[in-house]
Amino acid sequence: MPFPTPKTEGMAEVYKIIAVTANFMSQVSTTAETILEDFQRYFVNFQALTARAQHLFEQAEWTEIHRESLNRLDLYKQCVLKTVATLEEQAGAAISETGFWKKARSDYSRLLPDTENAELAETYFNSTYCCIFDHRDINDQCMFISSSIAKKSALDEICIQSFTLGSKITALISEILDFASFNIPFEDKHRDIKNIGAQVHEKVIPQLRNRRNVMVEVLKPLFFRNKGAYMVGRILYADGHIPFVLPILNNEQGAVYVDTVIFDPDDVSIIFSFTRSYFMVDAPVPSQIIDFLKTLLPHKELSELYNSIGHNKHGKTEFYASFVNHLQHSDDLFVLAPGIKGMVMSVFTLPSYDIVFKVIKDRFDPPKEMSQAVVREKYRQVSRHDRVGRMADTQEYSYFSFPRQRFSQELLDELQKVAPSLLQFTDDEIIVKHLYTERRMTPLNLYLQTANEEQTEAVMDEYGNAIKQIASANIFPGDMLLKNFGVTRHGRVVFYDYDEICFLHECNFRKIPEPKTEEQAMSSSPWYSVGPNDIFPEEFRLFFTGNPTARKMFEKHHQDLYTIEFWQGLQENIATGNMADMFPYRRYKRFQRSL
Repeated sequence: MPFPTPKTEGMAEVYKIIAVTANFMSQVSTTAETILEDFQRYFVNFQALTARAQHLFEQAEWTEIHRESLNRLDLYKQCVLKTVATLEEQAGAAISETGFWKKARSDYSRLLPDTENAELAETYFNSTYCCIFDHRDINDQCMFISSSIAKKSALDEICIQSFTLGSKITALISEILDFASFNIPFEDKHRDIKNIGAQVHEKVIPQLRNRRNVMVEVLKPLFFRNKGAYMVGRILYADGHIPFVLPILNNEQGAVYVDTVIFDPDDVSIIFSFTRSYFMVDAPVPSQIIDFLKTLLPHKELSELYNSIGHNKHGKTEFYASFVNHLQHSDDLFVLAPGIKGMVMSVFTLPSYDIVFKVIKDRFDPPKEMSQAVVREKYRQVSRHDRVGRMADTQEYSYFSFPRQRFSQELLDELQKVAPSLLQFTDDEIIVKHLYTERRMTPLNLYLQTANEEQTEAVMDEYGNAIKQIASANIFPGDMLLKNFGVTRHGRVVFYDYDEICFLHECNFRKIPEPKTEEQAMSSSPWYSVGPNDIFPEEFRLFFTGNPTARKMFEKHHQDLYTIEFWQGLQENIATGNMADMFPYRRYKRFQRSL
Protein backbone atom coordinates (compact mmCIF):
# COMPACT_ATOMS: atom_id res chain seq x y z
CA MET A 1 0.00 0.00 0.00
CA PRO A 2 1.61 3.37 -0.97
CA PHE A 3 2.37 5.93 1.72
CA PRO A 4 0.16 8.98 1.76
CA THR A 5 1.67 12.07 0.21
CA PRO A 6 2.39 14.65 2.92
CA LYS A 7 1.07 18.14 2.57
CA THR A 8 3.36 20.61 0.87
CA GLU A 9 3.42 22.83 3.95
CA GLY A 10 4.52 19.91 6.10
CA MET A 11 7.41 19.06 3.78
CA ALA A 12 8.54 22.67 3.73
CA GLU A 13 8.71 22.69 7.49
CA VAL A 14 10.69 19.45 7.51
CA TYR A 15 13.16 20.85 4.98
CA LYS A 16 13.46 24.02 7.00
CA ILE A 17 14.29 22.04 10.16
CA ILE A 18 16.84 19.98 8.23
CA ALA A 19 18.42 23.12 6.81
CA VAL A 20 18.56 24.83 10.21
CA THR A 21 20.04 21.72 11.79
CA ALA A 22 22.63 21.38 9.04
CA ASN A 23 23.57 25.04 9.41
CA PHE A 24 23.84 24.61 13.19
CA MET A 25 26.09 21.58 12.82
CA SER A 26 28.22 23.39 10.27
CA GLN A 27 28.63 26.39 12.57
CA VAL A 28 29.58 24.13 15.45
CA SER A 29 32.15 22.28 13.37
CA THR A 30 33.57 25.55 12.04
CA THR A 31 33.79 26.92 15.60
CA ALA A 32 35.80 23.91 16.81
CA GLU A 33 38.15 24.13 13.83
CA THR A 34 38.59 27.89 14.20
CA ILE A 35 39.50 27.65 17.89
CA LEU A 36 42.04 24.90 17.22
CA GLU A 37 43.59 26.78 14.28
CA ASP A 38 43.83 29.94 16.38
CA PHE A 39 45.41 28.02 19.25
CA GLN A 40 48.04 26.63 16.90
CA ARG A 41 48.70 30.13 15.55
CA TYR A 42 49.02 31.45 19.11
CA PHE A 43 51.47 28.70 20.04
CA VAL A 44 53.67 29.43 17.01
CA ASN A 45 53.82 33.10 18.05
CA PHE A 46 54.50 32.12 21.68
CA GLN A 47 57.42 29.98 20.53
CA ALA A 48 58.76 32.73 18.28
CA LEU A 49 58.91 35.16 21.20
CA THR A 50 60.47 32.52 23.45
CA ALA A 51 63.08 31.47 20.88
CA ARG A 52 64.56 34.98 20.91
CA ALA A 53 65.70 34.57 24.51
CA GLN A 54 69.04 32.91 23.73
CA HIS A 55 70.09 35.59 21.24
CA LEU A 56 69.10 38.37 23.66
CA PHE A 57 70.97 36.62 26.49
CA GLU A 58 74.09 36.30 24.37
CA GLN A 59 73.88 39.99 23.46
CA ALA A 60 73.23 40.97 27.13
CA GLU A 61 70.03 42.76 26.06
CA TRP A 62 68.45 42.63 29.51
CA THR A 63 65.81 45.30 28.92
CA GLU A 64 64.74 43.61 25.70
CA ILE A 65 64.42 40.23 27.45
CA HIS A 66 62.05 41.82 29.95
CA ARG A 67 60.07 43.46 27.13
CA GLU A 68 59.71 40.16 25.30
CA SER A 69 58.55 38.50 28.52
CA LEU A 70 55.77 41.10 28.78
CA ASN A 71 54.88 40.66 25.12
CA ARG A 72 54.55 36.94 25.74
CA LEU A 73 52.28 37.54 28.75
CA ASP A 74 50.03 39.81 26.67
CA LEU A 75 49.94 37.50 23.66
CA TYR A 76 47.43 35.01 25.05
CA LYS A 77 44.65 37.51 25.73
CA GLN A 78 45.22 39.23 22.40
CA CYS A 79 44.81 35.93 20.56
CA VAL A 80 41.71 34.87 22.49
CA LEU A 81 40.01 38.20 21.78
CA LYS A 82 40.73 37.75 18.06
CA THR A 83 39.26 34.24 18.21
CA VAL A 84 36.09 35.51 19.88
CA ALA A 85 35.71 38.25 17.24
CA THR A 86 36.02 35.64 14.48
CA LEU A 87 33.45 33.36 16.12
CA GLU A 88 30.99 36.21 16.54
CA GLU A 89 31.24 36.87 12.82
CA GLN A 90 30.95 33.21 11.87
CA ALA A 91 28.20 32.01 14.21
CA GLY A 92 26.46 35.17 15.35
CA ALA A 93 24.11 34.86 18.31
CA ALA A 94 24.51 31.08 18.45
CA ILE A 95 27.79 31.38 20.34
CA SER A 96 25.88 32.72 23.35
CA GLU A 97 23.91 29.46 23.69
CA THR A 98 25.21 26.73 25.99
CA GLY A 99 23.76 24.02 23.72
CA PHE A 100 26.00 25.29 20.94
CA TRP A 101 29.07 24.93 23.17
CA LYS A 102 28.19 21.45 24.35
CA LYS A 103 28.30 20.30 20.75
CA ALA A 104 31.40 22.42 20.02
CA ARG A 105 33.19 20.79 22.94
CA SER A 106 32.32 17.36 21.57
CA ASP A 107 33.57 18.26 18.08
CA TYR A 108 36.71 19.84 19.50
CA SER A 109 37.55 16.77 21.59
CA ARG A 110 37.44 14.65 18.42
CA LEU A 111 40.12 16.88 16.89
CA LEU A 112 42.50 16.59 19.85
CA PRO A 113 43.92 13.03 19.60
CA ASP A 114 45.93 14.10 16.54
CA THR A 115 46.84 17.49 18.02
CA GLU A 116 50.23 18.20 19.55
CA ASN A 117 49.96 19.94 22.93
CA ALA A 118 46.32 18.89 23.25
CA GLU A 119 46.19 19.86 26.93
CA LEU A 120 47.11 23.44 26.04
CA ALA A 121 44.57 23.39 23.23
CA GLU A 122 41.85 22.44 25.74
CA THR A 123 42.80 25.42 27.87
CA TYR A 124 42.59 27.72 24.84
CA PHE A 125 39.07 26.40 24.19
CA ASN A 126 38.21 27.10 27.84
CA SER A 127 39.56 30.64 27.60
CA THR A 128 37.48 31.34 24.50
CA TYR A 129 34.34 30.03 26.19
CA CYS A 130 35.02 32.01 29.38
CA CYS A 131 35.64 35.20 27.40
CA ILE A 132 32.25 34.87 25.70
CA PHE A 133 30.35 33.95 28.87
CA ASP A 134 32.29 36.34 31.16
CA HIS A 135 33.50 33.35 33.20
CA ARG A 136 29.94 32.35 34.10
CA ASP A 137 28.32 28.94 33.56
CA ILE A 138 31.53 27.04 34.25
CA ASN A 139 30.76 23.36 33.67
CA ASP A 140 32.34 20.26 32.21
CA GLN A 141 29.70 19.90 29.49
CA CYS A 142 30.65 23.16 27.75
CA MET A 143 34.38 23.27 28.50
CA PHE A 144 37.25 21.07 29.66
CA ILE A 145 37.30 21.14 33.46
CA SER A 146 38.46 17.54 33.29
CA SER A 147 40.65 16.69 30.31
CA SER A 148 39.28 14.60 27.46
CA ILE A 149 42.68 13.14 26.60
CA ALA A 150 44.50 10.29 28.27
CA LYS A 151 47.75 11.20 30.00
CA LYS A 152 50.75 9.79 28.17
CA SER A 153 54.35 9.54 29.24
CA ALA A 154 56.05 12.32 27.32
CA LEU A 155 59.69 11.73 28.22
CA ASP A 156 61.78 10.71 25.23
CA GLU A 157 64.85 11.64 23.25
CA ILE A 158 63.07 14.65 21.73
CA CYS A 159 63.75 16.83 24.77
CA ILE A 160 66.52 14.92 26.59
CA GLN A 161 70.21 14.48 25.80
CA SER A 162 71.87 11.53 27.54
CA PHE A 163 75.51 11.21 28.57
CA THR A 164 77.43 8.27 30.01
CA LEU A 165 79.84 8.72 32.88
CA GLY A 166 83.18 7.40 31.70
CA SER A 167 86.49 7.22 33.51
CA LYS A 168 86.98 10.98 33.53
CA ILE A 169 84.43 13.26 35.11
CA THR A 170 86.11 16.30 33.57
CA ALA A 171 85.48 14.92 30.07
CA LEU A 172 81.79 14.46 30.85
CA ILE A 173 81.45 18.00 32.22
CA SER A 174 83.18 19.39 29.13
CA GLU A 175 80.79 17.48 26.89
CA ILE A 176 77.77 18.81 28.79
CA LEU A 177 78.97 22.41 28.57
CA ASP A 178 79.59 22.02 24.84
CA PHE A 179 76.03 20.76 24.46
CA ALA A 180 74.74 24.17 25.62
CA SER A 181 75.74 25.43 22.16
CA PHE A 182 76.12 29.11 22.91
CA ASN A 183 77.12 31.34 20.02
CA ILE A 184 79.66 33.10 22.22
CA PRO A 185 82.59 31.38 23.98
CA PHE A 186 83.06 30.44 27.60
CA GLU A 187 85.12 32.96 29.53
CA ASP A 188 87.32 30.20 30.99
CA LYS A 189 85.94 26.74 30.30
CA HIS A 190 88.83 24.97 32.05
CA ARG A 191 88.13 26.92 35.25
CA ASP A 192 84.40 26.17 35.06
CA ILE A 193 85.05 22.45 34.58
CA LYS A 194 87.38 22.45 37.57
CA ASN A 195 84.79 24.25 39.75
CA ILE A 196 81.97 21.91 38.76
CA GLY A 197 84.18 18.85 39.18
CA ALA A 198 85.08 19.83 42.74
CA GLN A 199 81.39 20.03 43.62
CA VAL A 200 80.67 16.69 41.94
CA HIS A 201 83.39 14.99 44.00
CA GLU A 202 82.10 16.61 47.20
CA LYS A 203 78.33 16.20 46.80
CA VAL A 204 77.65 13.54 44.19
CA ILE A 205 80.35 10.87 44.26
CA PRO A 206 79.69 9.99 47.96
CA GLN A 207 76.10 9.06 46.99
CA LEU A 208 77.21 6.62 44.26
CA ARG A 209 78.16 3.08 45.22
CA ASN A 210 80.21 2.90 42.03
CA ARG A 211 80.43 4.72 38.74
CA ARG A 212 79.10 1.89 36.63
CA ASN A 213 75.83 2.46 34.79
CA VAL A 214 75.70 6.10 35.84
CA MET A 215 73.89 8.23 33.29
CA VAL A 216 73.41 11.97 33.03
CA GLU A 217 70.32 13.37 31.34
CA VAL A 218 70.05 17.04 30.40
CA LEU A 219 67.03 18.86 29.03
CA LYS A 220 67.87 20.07 25.54
CA PRO A 221 66.36 23.55 25.83
CA LEU A 222 68.02 26.10 28.08
CA PHE A 223 65.95 28.04 30.61
CA PHE A 224 66.33 31.82 30.32
CA ARG A 225 65.22 34.35 32.92
CA ASN A 226 66.43 37.90 33.52
CA LYS A 227 70.26 37.79 33.33
CA GLY A 228 70.64 34.02 33.64
CA ALA A 229 70.59 30.89 31.49
CA TYR A 230 70.10 27.53 33.20
CA MET A 231 70.93 23.97 32.16
CA VAL A 232 68.65 21.50 33.94
CA GLY A 233 69.33 17.81 34.33
CA ARG A 234 69.63 14.76 36.55
CA ILE A 235 72.22 12.12 37.39
CA LEU A 236 70.76 8.60 37.23
CA TYR A 237 72.27 5.80 39.29
CA ALA A 238 71.17 2.46 40.72
CA ASP A 239 69.47 3.85 43.82
CA GLY A 240 67.74 6.88 42.32
CA HIS A 241 68.66 10.21 40.82
CA ILE A 242 70.22 13.54 41.77
CA PRO A 243 68.87 16.74 40.21
CA PHE A 244 71.22 19.47 39.09
CA VAL A 245 71.06 22.96 37.64
CA LEU A 246 73.94 24.85 36.04
CA PRO A 247 73.33 28.63 36.14
CA ILE A 248 75.28 30.31 33.34
CA LEU A 249 75.85 34.07 33.20
CA ASN A 250 77.03 36.57 30.60
CA ASN A 251 80.05 38.65 31.57
CA GLU A 252 78.71 41.40 29.25
CA GLN A 253 82.03 41.34 27.39
CA GLY A 254 81.17 38.66 24.85
CA ALA A 255 81.58 35.48 26.92
CA VAL A 256 79.66 33.26 29.35
CA TYR A 257 80.67 31.48 32.54
CA VAL A 258 79.20 28.93 34.95
CA ASP A 259 78.26 30.76 38.14
CA THR A 260 77.65 27.68 40.30
CA VAL A 261 76.12 24.20 40.25
CA ILE A 262 73.04 23.29 42.29
CA PHE A 263 72.47 19.71 43.47
CA ASP A 264 70.27 20.12 46.55
CA PRO A 265 66.57 19.44 45.71
CA ASP A 266 65.43 22.31 47.94
CA ASP A 267 67.74 24.71 46.13
CA VAL A 268 66.46 23.44 42.78
CA SER A 269 62.91 24.02 44.03
CA ILE A 270 63.76 27.64 44.89
CA ILE A 271 64.99 28.20 41.32
CA PHE A 272 61.51 27.19 40.12
CA SER A 273 59.78 29.09 42.90
CA PHE A 274 56.34 30.72 42.71
CA THR A 275 58.08 33.95 43.74
CA ARG A 276 59.98 34.32 40.47
CA SER A 277 59.28 35.44 36.92
CA TYR A 278 58.49 32.83 34.29
CA PHE A 279 61.29 31.18 32.32
CA MET A 280 61.68 31.49 28.55
CA VAL A 281 62.11 27.88 27.38
CA ASP A 282 62.04 26.88 23.72
CA ALA A 283 59.87 23.79 24.22
CA PRO A 284 57.83 22.62 21.19
CA VAL A 285 56.09 20.10 23.49
CA PRO A 286 55.91 21.68 26.97
CA SER A 287 54.44 18.55 28.60
CA GLN A 288 57.77 16.80 28.01
CA ILE A 289 59.59 19.50 29.95
CA ILE A 290 56.97 19.36 32.71
CA ASP A 291 57.25 15.57 33.04
CA PHE A 292 61.02 15.86 33.42
CA LEU A 293 60.77 18.68 35.98
CA LYS A 294 58.20 16.66 37.93
CA THR A 295 60.78 13.91 38.45
CA LEU A 296 63.16 16.50 39.94
CA LEU A 297 60.50 18.31 41.96
CA PRO A 298 57.85 15.71 42.86
CA HIS A 299 56.23 17.93 45.50
CA LYS A 300 55.58 20.81 43.11
CA GLU A 301 52.10 20.98 41.62
CA LEU A 302 51.73 20.72 37.86
CA SER A 303 50.14 24.16 37.92
CA GLU A 304 53.31 25.71 39.36
CA LEU A 305 55.53 23.93 36.85
CA TYR A 306 53.44 25.08 33.88
CA ASN A 307 53.46 28.59 35.34
CA SER A 308 57.24 28.48 35.68
CA ILE A 309 57.76 28.05 31.91
CA GLY A 310 55.24 30.71 30.90
CA HIS A 311 52.10 28.63 30.32
CA ASN A 312 50.32 30.25 33.24
CA LYS A 313 46.87 30.01 31.62
CA HIS A 314 47.20 26.24 31.51
CA GLY A 315 48.62 26.45 35.01
CA LYS A 316 45.24 27.84 36.07
CA THR A 317 43.52 24.90 34.38
CA GLU A 318 45.76 22.44 36.20
CA PHE A 319 45.19 24.25 39.48
CA TYR A 320 41.41 24.14 39.18
CA ALA A 321 41.44 20.44 38.27
CA SER A 322 43.69 19.74 41.27
CA PHE A 323 41.45 21.84 43.50
CA VAL A 324 38.30 19.97 42.44
CA ASN A 325 40.07 16.64 42.98
CA HIS A 326 41.22 17.73 46.44
CA LEU A 327 37.68 18.69 47.43
CA GLN A 328 36.49 15.23 46.44
CA HIS A 329 39.08 13.62 48.73
CA SER A 330 38.81 15.88 51.78
CA ASP A 331 36.11 17.01 54.17
CA ASP A 332 37.57 19.95 56.13
CA LEU A 333 36.00 23.41 56.00
CA PHE A 334 37.19 26.64 54.45
CA VAL A 335 38.15 29.03 57.24
CA LEU A 336 39.58 32.51 57.67
CA ALA A 337 43.35 32.41 57.18
CA PRO A 338 45.43 32.72 60.37
CA GLY A 339 46.87 36.13 61.14
CA ILE A 340 45.74 39.71 61.49
CA LYS A 341 42.80 40.59 59.26
CA GLY A 342 43.69 42.89 56.39
CA MET A 343 42.09 46.26 55.79
CA VAL A 344 41.76 45.67 52.04
CA MET A 345 41.60 41.90 51.57
CA SER A 346 39.69 39.12 53.26
CA VAL A 347 41.76 35.95 53.11
CA PHE A 348 40.58 32.39 53.62
CA THR A 349 42.00 28.92 53.17
CA LEU A 350 41.30 25.20 53.37
CA PRO A 351 43.58 23.80 56.11
CA SER A 352 44.33 20.66 54.10
CA TYR A 353 45.21 22.64 50.95
CA ASP A 354 48.35 24.74 50.54
CA ILE A 355 46.60 27.76 48.99
CA VAL A 356 44.95 30.95 50.21
CA PHE A 357 42.07 32.74 48.50
CA LYS A 358 42.09 36.54 48.60
CA VAL A 359 38.94 38.63 48.13
CA ILE A 360 38.94 42.43 47.83
CA LYS A 361 36.56 44.00 50.32
CA ASP A 362 33.69 46.22 49.19
CA ARG A 363 34.85 48.99 51.53
CA PHE A 364 38.25 49.48 53.11
CA ASP A 365 38.96 50.19 56.73
CA PRO A 366 40.55 53.59 57.49
CA PRO A 367 43.12 54.88 56.73
CA LYS A 368 43.02 53.01 53.41
CA GLU A 369 41.71 55.23 50.62
CA MET A 370 41.54 53.46 47.27
CA SER A 371 39.15 51.56 45.03
CA GLN A 372 38.87 47.91 44.08
CA ALA A 373 40.06 48.87 40.60
CA VAL A 374 43.24 50.39 42.04
CA VAL A 375 43.96 47.24 44.07
CA ARG A 376 43.46 45.04 41.00
CA GLU A 377 45.88 47.22 39.05
CA LYS A 378 48.49 46.84 41.81
CA TYR A 379 48.23 43.05 41.57
CA ARG A 380 48.46 43.27 37.79
CA GLN A 381 51.65 45.32 38.10
CA VAL A 382 53.27 42.63 40.22
CA SER A 383 52.22 39.86 37.82
CA ARG A 384 54.07 41.69 35.04
CA HIS A 385 57.09 42.71 37.10
CA ASP A 386 60.30 40.90 37.99
CA ARG A 387 59.35 39.32 41.31
CA VAL A 388 63.05 38.70 42.17
CA GLY A 389 62.17 35.71 44.35
CA ARG A 390 60.54 37.96 46.94
CA MET A 391 56.97 38.54 45.72
CA ALA A 392 54.39 35.77 45.51
CA ASP A 393 52.81 34.90 42.19
CA THR A 394 49.03 35.29 42.25
CA GLN A 395 46.45 33.91 39.85
CA GLU A 396 43.26 35.85 39.20
CA TYR A 397 39.88 34.10 38.85
CA SER A 398 36.35 35.19 38.08
CA TYR A 399 33.20 33.38 39.26
CA PHE A 400 35.11 30.80 41.27
CA SER A 401 32.72 28.15 42.62
CA PHE A 402 32.93 26.57 46.09
CA PRO A 403 30.73 23.88 47.69
CA ARG A 404 28.44 25.78 50.05
CA GLN A 405 28.51 23.14 52.77
CA ARG A 406 32.32 23.40 53.00
CA PHE A 407 32.31 27.02 54.24
CA SER A 408 32.58 27.52 57.99
CA GLN A 409 29.89 29.78 59.40
CA GLU A 410 32.52 32.24 60.64
CA LEU A 411 33.97 32.58 57.14
CA LEU A 412 30.56 32.92 55.53
CA ASP A 413 29.54 35.61 58.02
CA GLU A 414 32.79 37.50 57.38
CA LEU A 415 32.48 37.46 53.60
CA GLN A 416 28.84 38.53 53.73
CA LYS A 417 29.90 41.40 55.97
CA VAL A 418 32.94 42.69 54.05
CA ALA A 419 32.36 41.64 50.43
CA PRO A 420 28.67 40.92 49.78
CA SER A 421 28.83 42.37 46.25
CA LEU A 422 31.23 39.59 45.21
CA LEU A 423 29.06 36.69 46.38
CA GLN A 424 26.43 34.67 44.55
CA PHE A 425 24.55 31.76 46.07
CA THR A 426 22.88 28.67 44.65
CA ASP A 427 21.42 25.77 46.58
CA ASP A 428 24.78 23.97 46.55
CA GLU A 429 27.40 26.58 45.74
CA ILE A 430 28.94 29.84 46.78
CA ILE A 431 30.30 31.68 43.76
CA VAL A 432 32.91 34.39 44.32
CA LYS A 433 32.87 36.81 41.41
CA HIS A 434 36.52 37.80 41.74
CA LEU A 435 39.43 36.45 43.78
CA TYR A 436 43.14 35.70 43.76
CA THR A 437 44.84 32.45 44.66
CA GLU A 438 48.29 32.39 46.21
CA ARG A 439 50.59 29.87 47.84
CA ARG A 440 50.01 29.74 51.58
CA MET A 441 52.86 30.86 53.81
CA THR A 442 53.28 31.46 57.54
CA PRO A 443 52.76 35.18 58.23
CA LEU A 444 56.04 36.60 59.51
CA ASN A 445 54.45 38.06 62.66
CA LEU A 446 53.07 34.61 63.56
CA TYR A 447 56.36 32.89 62.75
CA LEU A 448 58.18 35.17 65.20
CA GLN A 449 55.84 34.21 68.04
CA THR A 450 57.37 30.73 68.26
CA ALA A 451 60.84 31.38 66.81
CA ASN A 452 63.93 30.95 68.99
CA GLU A 453 66.72 33.52 68.98
CA GLU A 454 68.65 31.88 66.14
CA GLN A 455 65.52 31.57 63.98
CA THR A 456 64.54 35.15 64.76
CA GLU A 457 67.89 36.49 63.62
CA ALA A 458 67.82 34.41 60.43
CA VAL A 459 64.28 35.41 59.49
CA MET A 460 64.81 39.11 60.24
CA ASP A 461 67.90 39.07 58.05
CA GLU A 462 65.71 37.48 55.38
CA TYR A 463 63.05 40.16 55.92
CA GLY A 464 65.61 42.92 55.33
CA ASN A 465 66.98 41.13 52.27
CA ALA A 466 63.47 40.82 50.88
CA ILE A 467 62.84 44.57 51.24
CA LYS A 468 66.18 45.41 49.61
CA GLN A 469 65.73 43.04 46.70
CA ILE A 470 62.17 44.19 46.01
CA ALA A 471 63.36 47.80 46.10
CA SER A 472 66.26 46.98 43.76
CA ALA A 473 63.64 45.84 41.26
CA ASN A 474 62.04 49.32 41.45
CA ILE A 475 59.16 48.32 43.73
CA PHE A 476 58.55 50.06 47.05
CA PRO A 477 56.43 47.75 49.23
CA GLY A 478 54.68 50.63 50.98
CA ASP A 479 53.21 48.93 54.02
CA MET A 480 56.14 46.89 55.36
CA LEU A 481 54.42 45.57 58.47
CA LEU A 482 55.53 42.08 59.44
CA LYS A 483 52.05 40.68 58.79
CA ASN A 484 52.39 41.52 55.09
CA PHE A 485 55.32 39.12 54.65
CA GLY A 486 55.28 35.33 54.77
CA VAL A 487 57.84 32.63 55.51
CA THR A 488 58.09 29.74 53.03
CA ARG A 489 58.96 26.14 53.88
CA HIS A 490 62.52 26.95 52.80
CA GLY A 491 62.74 29.77 55.36
CA ARG A 492 62.64 32.52 52.75
CA VAL A 493 60.71 35.70 53.48
CA VAL A 494 58.27 36.74 50.75
CA PHE A 495 56.07 39.81 50.34
CA TYR A 496 52.41 39.16 49.48
CA ASP A 497 50.32 42.28 50.19
CA TYR A 498 50.38 44.56 47.14
CA ASP A 499 47.72 47.20 47.71
CA GLU A 500 50.25 49.85 48.82
CA ILE A 501 53.04 49.20 46.33
CA CYS A 502 54.42 51.88 44.03
CA PHE A 503 57.47 52.26 41.83
CA LEU A 504 60.53 53.23 43.82
CA HIS A 505 61.44 56.02 41.42
CA GLU A 506 58.13 57.73 42.29
CA CYS A 507 59.01 57.98 46.00
CA ASN A 508 60.41 61.07 47.70
CA PHE A 509 62.59 59.93 50.60
CA ARG A 510 63.04 62.55 53.30
CA LYS A 511 64.53 63.02 56.74
CA ILE A 512 62.20 64.10 59.51
CA PRO A 513 62.96 67.79 60.16
CA GLU A 514 64.32 68.75 63.57
CA PRO A 515 61.61 70.45 65.71
CA LYS A 516 62.18 74.15 66.30
CA THR A 517 59.82 74.61 69.23
CA GLU A 518 58.70 72.62 72.25
CA GLU A 519 55.20 72.44 70.78
CA GLN A 520 56.56 70.86 67.62
CA ALA A 521 58.62 68.37 69.62
CA MET A 522 55.60 67.31 71.69
CA SER A 523 53.13 67.18 68.78
CA SER A 524 51.39 63.83 68.31
CA SER A 525 51.00 64.44 64.57
CA PRO A 526 53.49 65.74 61.98
CA TRP A 527 53.99 69.51 62.35
CA TYR A 528 55.75 69.59 58.98
CA SER A 529 54.22 69.25 55.51
CA VAL A 530 53.96 65.72 54.08
CA GLY A 531 53.40 65.16 50.37
CA PRO A 532 51.55 62.13 48.95
CA ASN A 533 54.81 60.45 47.87
CA ASP A 534 56.92 61.48 50.87
CA ILE A 535 58.49 58.61 52.80
CA PHE A 536 60.51 58.90 56.02
CA PRO A 537 62.76 55.81 56.45
CA GLU A 538 63.36 56.70 60.15
CA GLU A 539 59.74 55.71 60.77
CA PHE A 540 60.36 52.12 59.66
CA ARG A 541 61.26 51.34 63.27
CA LEU A 542 57.52 51.53 63.99
CA PHE A 543 57.03 48.27 62.10
CA PHE A 544 58.54 46.43 65.08
CA THR A 545 56.24 47.82 67.72
CA GLY A 546 55.79 45.16 70.39
CA ASN A 547 58.70 42.98 69.23
CA PRO A 548 61.97 44.49 70.47
CA THR A 549 63.89 41.23 69.80
CA ALA A 550 62.92 41.27 66.14
CA ARG A 551 63.88 44.94 65.91
CA LYS A 552 67.29 44.27 67.49
CA MET A 553 68.03 41.46 65.03
CA PHE A 554 66.83 43.52 62.08
CA GLU A 555 69.02 46.46 63.02
CA LYS A 556 72.01 44.15 63.41
CA HIS A 557 71.89 43.41 59.68
CA HIS A 558 69.87 46.17 58.02
CA GLN A 559 70.36 49.46 59.87
CA ASP A 560 70.93 51.10 56.47
CA LEU A 561 67.24 50.77 55.63
CA TYR A 562 66.56 53.61 58.11
CA THR A 563 68.62 56.06 56.03
CA ILE A 564 67.52 58.13 53.02
CA GLU A 565 71.01 57.61 51.55
CA PHE A 566 70.29 53.90 51.02
CA TRP A 567 67.00 54.54 49.23
CA GLN A 568 68.27 57.42 47.16
CA GLY A 569 71.23 55.28 46.10
CA LEU A 570 68.83 52.66 44.78
CA GLN A 571 66.91 55.35 42.93
CA GLU A 572 70.12 56.51 41.26
CA ASN A 573 70.89 52.95 40.12
CA ILE A 574 67.40 52.58 38.67
CA ALA A 575 67.61 55.97 36.92
CA THR A 576 70.85 54.97 35.19
CA GLY A 577 69.41 51.62 34.07
CA ASN A 578 71.69 49.60 36.33
CA MET A 579 69.83 46.31 36.84
CA ALA A 580 70.76 44.59 40.10
CA ASP A 581 72.13 41.05 39.90
CA MET A 582 69.75 38.84 41.86
CA PHE A 583 69.90 35.11 41.34
CA PRO A 584 67.93 32.25 42.91
CA TYR A 585 70.72 30.91 45.09
CA ARG A 586 72.88 32.16 47.94
CA ARG A 587 75.87 34.33 47.15
CA TYR A 588 78.22 32.01 49.01
CA LYS A 589 77.41 29.24 46.54
CA ARG A 590 78.86 31.21 43.63
CA PHE A 591 82.19 30.07 42.15
CA GLN A 592 85.27 32.26 42.37
CA ARG A 593 86.19 33.95 39.08
CA SER A 594 89.86 34.83 39.28
CA LEU A 595 90.75 36.00 35.76
